[in-house]
Amino acid sequence: MKVNLFLGLVLASVSNCAMADDWPQWLGPQRDGHWRETGIVKSFTAGGPPVRWRTPIGAGYAGPAVADGRVYVTDRLLAKNAKHPSNPFNRGVIPGRERALCLDEVSGKILWQHEYDCPYDVSYPAGPRTTPVVSGGKIWTLGTEGHLFCLNASDGKVIWSREFKKDFGAKTPIWGFAANPLLDGNRLICLVGGEGSVAVAFDKDSGKELWRALSAKEPGYCPPMIFQAGGNRQLIIWHPESLNSLDPETGKVFWSEPFAVRSGLTVPTPRLLGDKLFITSFYNGPMMLKLAADRPAAEVVWRGTSNNERNTDKLHAIMCTPWFEDGHIYGVCSYGQLRCLKADTGERLWETFKATGATGENGGRNDRWAHAFLIKHADRFFIANEKGDLVIAKLSPQGYEEISRAHLLEPTGNAGARPVVWSHPAFANRRAYFRNDKELICVDLAEGAK
Repeated sequence: MKVNLFLGLVLASVSNCAMADDWPQWLGPQRDGHWRETGIVKSFTAGGPPVRWRTPIGAGYAGPAVADGRVYVTDRLLAKNAKHPSNPFNRGVIPGRERALCLDEVSGKILWQHEYDCPYDVSYPAGPRTTPVVSGGKIWTLGTEGHLFCLNASDGKVIWSREFKKDFGAKTPIWGFAANPLLDGNRLICLVGGEGSVAVAFDKDSGKELWRALSAKEPGYCPPMIFQAGGNRQLIIWHPESLNSLDPETGKVFWSEPFAVRSGLTVPTPRLLGDKLFITSFYNGPMMLKLAADRPAAEVVWRGTSNNERNTDKLHAIMCTPWFEDGHIYGVCSYGQLRCLKADTGERLWETFKATGATGENGGRNDRWAHAFLIKHADRFFIANEKGDLVIAKLSPQGYEEISRAHLLEPTGNAGARPVVWSHPAFANRRAYFRNDKELICVDLAEGAK
């Protein structure tokens, strides 16, 4: 009897460990914003989830990555006597240093840092934008001014590096280089810019250029994605002039669909469900395409009819990666409206400001760009909003059902004269990792955690 009990405990332990997961890149292990671990809290206690550690770091929008017992994040430190402009839209050369940091996942202790000089001349100059990529003992980081590094994950030593402006003649976009790199086999695929090099694939181990593709006035900010459709793996590159499908191995263009986007704001990650591909932008709204079943090709199903972020008709997202399932789309619109759309037509079924905490256009304050990140877990969502709240809610065509909410982090950024947190959290090993411009914190979301 004791032997059977012991074996049962061992098997349960192995099962729990097997369901634990790292978060080694943008949107998690499958790059889809789906948190698949089990044993996660269903609702918060009155005091919120327990905070396991808080570690001071510098400023930035880059989310953390978690892999192999370590947490990786990038930040920026201002040079002595340097200041950010009171209006974050204003540009000017601001001296400072960017860093890649490695922390112990259990204690939050900084194990190593890689630091380099990096003057900024961008709008919203707080810090780096992209989540590190971690794989096979290496970490790849991309900074705001186009510094791409491959570092040894164990000690932070540089394996190779590239500079987009120097190596490709690229110009820093107004909001910096912000498209999260994509690791695909031996290729690290980045949005770069410059003539013929909107998209560039580098050998992940050496930094050697493997191919380059596409030309556009500016590269935009949208993360490259790979989807299986039409009998091919298709690399989706969305820049401010068109949506494009490429062969990820060669950079050959399969198809392009013109879609002019104002102010270069191709930001939200494209979403695929079945044969439908969805994108959305702040000013110009959304577009839905149908991908061919027998070859790499696409046709437009519908587009948004408004080019105004106030008078929206479907979904005009600024940063939120939408969620696309069961014939419906959920996403945060231009002023913080969490919306549900019918995927076949774009018809809006409902909206609410509750998730983001925005007051609404007529609520006495203009929460322009009000934002939240949607992370799916089981039958509910963990919603991290710009106020530093983590919300557990169910989203369905019938409406928004909030289950629980906890305030985890103080908003330290500046947007539209209000404080914000604009950094995507990581969810790994039944914990969540959040950052603002002052600290990185780890909270325990395991069921029964105290």
